[in-house]
Amino acid sequence: MAKPAQDLPALLDALNPEADLVQRHLWLIALMAWIRGPQGSTATALGHIEMLLDVLDARPQARATFQHWWGRLIGALDVSTLLADYGFSARNAFISELVQRLHRRWLPASPQTTDAAELFALVLSHPHDALWLQALPPTLLARLARLLGAPSEGHHAKTQPGLSYWQDGLLEAMTFCTSQIRATGFSPEIRLRLDTAWREHNPFHALSSSFDRLREAWFSGEGLAQAVQTYQAQLEACTQAAATVYEHLDSHGISVDLVFRLRQLRGRARRAGELLECLLNDPQHRHSAGLLAHLVTLEQEQRSVGALVQTSSSLLAAKVAQRSSETGEHYITRSPAEYRTMLANAAGGGTLTALTTALKFAVMALGLGAFWYGFWAGVVYAASFVLIQLLHFTLATKQPAMTAPAMAAKLKDVSSAAALESFVDEVTHLVRSQTAAVIGNVALVFPATVLLALGVQQVRGTPMINEATAHYVLHSLTLAGPSVLYAALTGILLFSSSILAGWVENWFVLHRLDSAIRYNPRITGVLGTSRADRWASFWRHNISGLAANISLGFILGLAPAVMGFFAIPLDVRHVTLSTGQLGAACATLGWDVVHEPALWWAVAAIPLIGLMNVGVSFLFAFRVALRAHDVSDISRSRIYRAIGRRLRQAPLSFVLPARNSA
Repeated sequence: MAKPAQDLPALLDALNPEADLVQRHLWLIALMAWIRGPQGSTATALGHIEMLLDVLDARPQARATFQHWWGRLIGALDVSTLLADYGFSARNAFISELVQRLHRRWLPASPQTTDAAELFALVLSHPHDALWLQALPPTLLARLARLLGAPSEGHHAKTQPGLSYWQDGLLEAMTFCTSQIRATGFSPEIRLRLDTAWREHNPFHALSSSFDRLREAWFSGEGLAQAVQTYQAQLEACTQAAATVYEHLDSHGISVDLVFRLRQLRGRARRAGELLECLLNDPQHRHSAGLLAHLVTLEQEQRSVGALVQTSSSLLAAKVAQRSSETGEHYITRSPAEYRTMLANAAGGGTLTALTTALKFAVMALGLGAFWYGFWAGVVYAASFVLIQLLHFTLATKQPAMTAPAMAAKLKDVSSAAALESFVDEVTHLVRSQTAAVIGNVALVFPATVLLALGVQQVRGTPMINEATAHYVLHSLTLAGPSVLYAALTGILLFSSSILAGWVENWFVLHRLDSAIRYNPRITGVLGTSRADRWASFWRHNISGLAANISLGFILGLAPAVMGFFAIPLDVRHVTLSTGQLGAACATLGWDVVHEPALWWAVAAIPLIGLMNVGVSFLFAFRVALRAHDVSDISRSRIYRAIGRRLRQAPLSFVLPARNSA
């Protein structure tokens, strides 16, 4: 404490109001470093501010010099842009924003600037600054306001002589926020997606006029309460109108840029409300100090690459999860009849996977290079998965990434006990559906592959795979090896395909390609009206599944080859394919294989492979969906506790459907 106190007289002696712009800024940076102190504690900062005020009160000449310097400093800056725009990105461009943040972190900034935002970032650059700003007591705030309360020299001062620089900046910032909100609401991307009722009574039309009335009422002092109420109501109406855009995703699609614009609109509406509080309801300057503390926090976020990644992934989540939730509904069974249908569809999927297994071994027998083996294996997988889809069969491990967004879509309000219990019901439906799908796949793929292998051996006179390959299969699937880890990584690949599927479906809907296929004159001229209509319906209903299945096939085929190029060992462990490979190995080795421990180590790995495939894929997709719907940590804790209670009270409900369920 002693050393900073001795530095204060030297700082005040060095203060020169007539110095050039950069020297004034450097003095402010030095003053703020002294206030902050070497330890950066809140008590130190508050003590130094009180010390500065005491010294200035005791030295009238120094106080006058300080106020003269302060007037020249703020006269060269436009604080309204800082208050209105700080913390808002100019555009939704990840790469350019990433480069800008890296520049902020690594490149030194110059105090030779007239940009209030740049100077703010230099002066209040420490994370601790937000803490002491919020901790300023009313007495210090009042003394600071008297010291820094410079009169305005802006255009409002011509008609309002008593206006302070801070009040003028707040009014200008509110003008900018209002204009930005109105411009965003009138953009065609949002205007055309508004709900019909809001489009007819568009609240963005009256937003500027309501602010003009508020400003006039504030200047005159007449009808201020009514003007404030009207403006706040218009802000709320604009926010509600913009929120209806999300209700039209099925018919219009959504882009990351659109989500970005909507979030910017909500953020600017909140900022306008904060500025209004500072202007009207801040006799003790608490709101003003809180606003500055909030801007300091935003400065730290603007330097954070992690915050940018989180924001961008949240934008992507809102785009992809909304589309996947519609597809995921088809994979959740809620009644015994639907449960039996899932078993039957999964059995069909398992039977077809036996053919996939045989074709994969055929590709392996060609002895191709790593890339081309992965490519043709991907072709086999993709063709098989697409055939399973077109025959309305089910592949178990493709479900979780689709069903997670469908469940998370029901989490928009879990504040009530009934809504929470309804969501837990959905969890039990989902787990039962997964159980039925895995059982159906695994129960049929093994015997079907054995029969197919025996049939091939009967026709060719040689086994479908040789003994060396059969033993390799057993040892590669063993529980004692990395199979469980590979299965978890395969779950991530399954999740990746669902993300790609959601993106492709949204792109298809966003560009209205189904409507183009159905009505475009060139297309209908070639296909005819009825056939074009059938094609449009087919692609609209199957685009997500086709994208998921084709991408999954090539991801499973090529991922080991790509990772091998970087000398990273990776193999695919897909529960249905692995069970089929085990069946092919058993067909080659015959009944004697039951005496080999390697078989039972491989058999023991199958349930864990399925668990990791399903669990990891679902976990990643569910987290994306939670982020997309902004589910808080508190709500998540309540959800997990409710699921735990259901698991203790009715464990069988997660496996078998109730006979009386609808």
